[in-house]
Amino acid sequence: MAGGLVALLDDVAAIAKLAAASLDDVAGASARAGAKAAGVVIDDTAVTPRYVVGLAPQRELPIIGKIALGSLRNKLIFLLPAALLLSAFAPWAITPILMAGGAFLCFEASEKILETLTGGHAEATDTAAIDPKALEDRQVSGAIRTDLILSGEIMAIALSELPDMSIGTQAIALALVGIAITVGVYGVVAAIVKMDDIGLHLAKRDAPAVRAIGRGLVKAMPVVLRVLAIVGTAAMVWVGGGIILHGMEEFGFTTLPHLVHDTAHHAAAAMPAAGPAIEWIVNAIGSAILGLIVGAVIVGALHLIPRKAAH
Repeated sequence: MAGGLVALLDDVAAIAKLAAASLDDVAGASARAGAKAAGVVIDDTAVTPRYVVGLAPQRELPIIGKIALGSLRNKLIFLLPAALLLSAFAPWAITPILMAGGAFLCFEASEKILETLTGGHAEATDTAAIDPKALEDRQVSGAIRTDLILSGEIMAIALSELPDMSIGTQAIALALVGIAITVGVYGVVAAIVKMDDIGLHLAKRDAPAVRAIGRGLVKAMPVVLRVLAIVGTAAMVWVGGGIILHGMEEFGFTTLPHLVHDTAHHAAAAMPAAGPAIEWIVNAIGSAILGLIVGAVIVGALHLIPRKAAH
């Protein structure tokens, strides 16, 4: 599933190139933006299915559609103009905003890990006692609010890859990245939430092989969601830490970034047959370690503040 999302992000470059055929740099920048945004996109895909839990199966796809439209509105109406104004009048602020977004990703991932280890924040909402229309509206609005944060990070990452282009070209590239990612993410989400229904339908067919596939899909659904959640959390730590490392380098704090890059380079040189893969893995591990440290510090600080306020 995660691999399919990364492949989708690679396709963003081709879409951008169609819109600006004479500007190959737009395509390359869109591809780099997609790769950097992978962690955010995977997390978006992992988070969204929980917003249809407790709702009628026939309302699942309409709800996903509403969330997707809200996501497009977030990206194209609110975030795109804000990104263009930022590029025109305060380009110096892009790196700090990216680092703040990276720190948020690290915090959210670290908090998820903490909750998993401690069993905290278990949700016990009785969805059956809530009016279905009110529940649906609440779930959709909550998903769109969460999407605004994730979409903001995606657009900031994309903007950072379009530094020397005209406002018009930046607008086209950002719009294409936003549309492509939204369609891809919520298309995958729709497939995920209907996987069990598809499996049940296939399980009723006459052919034994088709029935076996259907039963397999039903059994696989919980596993897919768990794996996707784990991959999403790992990607958030890795991408968030990588964004912070890059920002530190931009501001001249090069010791830690150089340590990670040099370690990755030496590891790749020691295993030349798999050099590029080894270098990528070591860089990802270094970024993830930093991400976990940053996230743990933020989580610890936020957990201590309420206790101090209580005293």
